[in-house]
Amino acid sequence: MIVVLSIEYDGTNYSGWQKQTNANTVQQEIENAIFHIYGEKINTIASGRTDAGVHAAEQVVNFDTEKIVISEANKMCLALNSLLPKDIRVNKVWFTDLIFNARYDAIAREYKYRFSICQSVFNRFYFAYYPYKFDKDLLFNSTEIFIGEKDFTTFSKQNNSIKNYICNVSVCEWQQKNDYDFELTIKSDRFVYGMVRSIVGTMFSIARGNRTIDEVKSALLKKDRNLNSTLAPACGLILNKIYYSNTKFPFFLNS
Repeated sequence: MIVVLSIEYDGTNYSGWQKQTNANTVQQEIENAIFHIYGEKINTIASGRTDAGVHAAEQVVNFDTEKIVISEANKMCLALNSLLPKDIRVNKVWFTDLIFNARYDAIAREYKYRFSICQSVFNRFYFAYYPYKFDKDLLFNSTEIFIGEKDFTTFSKQNNSIKNYICNVSVCEWQQKNDYDFELTIKSDRFVYGMVRSIVGTMFSIARGNRTIDEVKSALLKKDRNLNSTLAPACGLILNKIYYSNTKFPFFLNS
C-alpha cells in the first residue's frame, strides 16, 4: 500500500526539506512521526526539495508500507499532527494501491515569491523585505524572459544529480497585492536547484537598472552560472501547489 500525504510547513527553522547529517530538516521530522506510528523506518519521497528557510503550502509526499496501522485518512492526519512540531502540518492523507511517486508523477509545480517594500514584524518570515527603489514596469515585463521551454543552467545552482536543466515554464507573472506587497506566481513542469530564487534575484537586478532584459536573455542562452544574479532571500519563497493527473490518480480529485 502507498500512503500519500499533503503537507504544509514553515521552513524558517529548518535546513530545507531533505535529510542531512547534523541538521534539522522537514523530511526528518515527518519520518520521525511516521516511525512512531508504524514502528519502522520509512523513506519518504517528496514532490520536490525546498532549500533552507523556504516554505510550503503544499508538499506532496509518499511512502510504501505493508502495515495497515491506521485505516482512516482523518485519523492518520490527527495521529501525525499530534507528533509533529507546530510549524509542520499534514493536511490530507490518501491510501492507494496505485503505483505512485510524488516526484516523478508530478506534471507541474507552482511556486509563489512574495516581497514587501514595507518592513513589518508580522510578515518578516514570509515576505522578503526589499528596501531599494525599482521600476515596477521593468519588474513586471522581465517575466517574459523565463516563459517557455528553456535551459536554466545560468539561473541555477550546481547539482551533480541533475542530468539536464531544461524546464518548461508555463506561468510567470507578478501581481501587486496592495501598496506595499508583491507576489510572483511561477509554474513549470520542473524546477532545478536554486532556480526560482535566482530568477527573482535577476528580476530585481533588471528592475533596479543593473541589468537589461536583452542582457539576461543572452545570459540564459550562454548556460554560464557566472552570469547569474544574487539569489533572492529564501523567506519569500513558498512551494504553493503540486499538480498530478486526476485521470491517472483519481484520489487527487477532491484535493
